[in-house]
Amino acid sequence: METLYDLTVKKTNGEKQALKEYEGKVVLIVNTASHCGLAGQFKELQELYDKYKEQGLEILGFPCSQFNNQEFDNINETTQFCQLNYGVIFPMFSKIDVNGENEDPLFTFLKNQKKGLLSKNIKWNFTKFLVDKKGNVLERYAPTVEPRKIEKEIVKQLAL
Repeated sequence: METLYDLTVKKTNGEKQALKEYEGKVVLIVNTASHCGLAGQFKELQELYDKYKEQGLEILGFPCSQFNNQEFDNINETTQFCQLNYGVIFPMFSKIDVNGENEDPLFTFLKNQKKGLLSKNIKWNFTKFLVDKKGNVLERYAPTVEPRKIEKEIVKQLAL
């Protein structure tokens, strides 16, 4: 059976990165969009990262333009926007598709582990997946669930 740690993703510079690097950490994976009305969540995500990184939390951002084309075409613009406007220093990766024929294998894996309310498909930007230290997908959170609402579960997982 495939696990999260068997997958690789593409960094903003195009290099591949093995997710095995995050083994033993609690990981929050988010599909993001800079021009989305929910982009203010970048601030809360960064606050969680700042507060819990030393305890083993990783937040991984995956820019996506599949919902109303709300992401920059150039990944450098995306990372600059996130850093300048929200102070984002958690890892951001190459722009991907989260649904459809060009869907990134990471999101295929995540959606197969935790489907949404009516289907597996991601419905909007800022869908979040919480992964435990062993690579198990614990929960899928709707785009409107603010990152701070996940904090108690993150703290619980970090303590395990």
